[in-house]
Amino acid sequence: MTILETDRLILRPWQERDRDLFFEINSDPQVMEFFPFRRDREQSDAFFDTLLERQAKKITYPAAELRSTGECVGFCGLHESDAEPPHIPAGTIEIGWRLATRYWGKGYATEGALAALDYGFTELGLPEIVSFAVHDNRRSTAVMERIGMRRDTAGDFDHSNIPDTHPHLRRHVFYRLTAADWRNKKGGL
Repeated sequence: MTILETDRLILRPWQERDRDLFFEINSDPQVMEFFPFRRDREQSDAFFDTLLERQAKKITYPAAELRSTGECVGFCGLHESDAEPPHIPAGTIEIGWRLATRYWGKGYATEGALAALDYGFTELGLPEIVSFAVHDNRRSTAVMERIGMRRDTAGDFDHSNIPDTHPHLRRHVFYRLTAADWRNKKGGL
């Protein structure tokens, strides 16, 4: 896994020392507001172990660390889809983020996502990167728009993995950014 650096962040592979922060973000009701579940410690640790194994083989969300302190703040970056929503093909590259609440509102998600997009388009040669979120998740869709992604209303969908007990979380909005649009945006900066 490639390590990316920005002015304030290092996007890097997960390390054992990140386990507590990973549990914090996956069990926090505010962070997980748009998910139908919170993970208890056992579930979080199991998912963390999966990430440790996965990052050696596939593109997966990297840990985001503050350059100034070495603190892990959450994750931000690219992820190879496992085709959870049936209409998004396996292997599609998504961009996403999840930060501990004490790091919200500081621009870290936008900063890390811009670095991840640049890496995806310039180093990996990806033709497109996508993202999606619950319709009402304005925090995430605002980041998508700040980094230059555009909503594709034809791609909006009802997420099949959302249980009937959480119908308000089912509708997802779909965003995409092509390499050509990224290059045009960068040329205009």
